Amino acid sequence: QVQLVESGGGLVQAGGSLRLSCAASGRTSSTYVMGWFRQAPGKDRAFVAAVNWSFGSTAYADSVKGRFTISRDNARNTVYLQMNNLNSEDTAIYYCAARRSRFTSRQSAEFDSWGQGTQVTVSS
Repeated sequence: QVQLVESGGGLVQAGGSLRLSCAASGRTSSTYVMGWFRQAPGKDRAFVAAVNWSFGSTAYADSVKGRFTISRDNARNTVYLQMNNLNSEDTAIYYCAARRSRFTSRQSAEFDSWGQGTQVTVSS
C-alpha cells in the first residue's frame, strides 16, 4: 500500500500558476505510475496527467496539454503538477493517484492508491 499526500492547492486568478505536490510513502516502487485526476462540482473524476516513475514518460489530457507539466523526483518520492495559464474550468479538487504497473492508464479505476485531494480554485 502506498500513502499519498497532496499539497499546493489554493486560490489563484485566471492566467496564474500553481504547483501541486504529491509525496508518496509506504510501499513505493519503481514500477509505479503516478497520476493526477481532478473532480469539479457535479462532474466525474477526470484524468489530468500521468508519469511513469521509472522511465519518466508522460501523458496529458487534451484540456491541459501545453499548460500543465507533470514531473517526478525519485529521490524524494514526490510527483509535481505545474499548472500554468489557469482558467475557471480548472477549478476542482485535484487528486494524486498511484498505479502498480509499468503501463500508464487514464482510467481512475485502474489506480490503486489515492490521496485526500487538494482544492484548486481559479477566479475570473
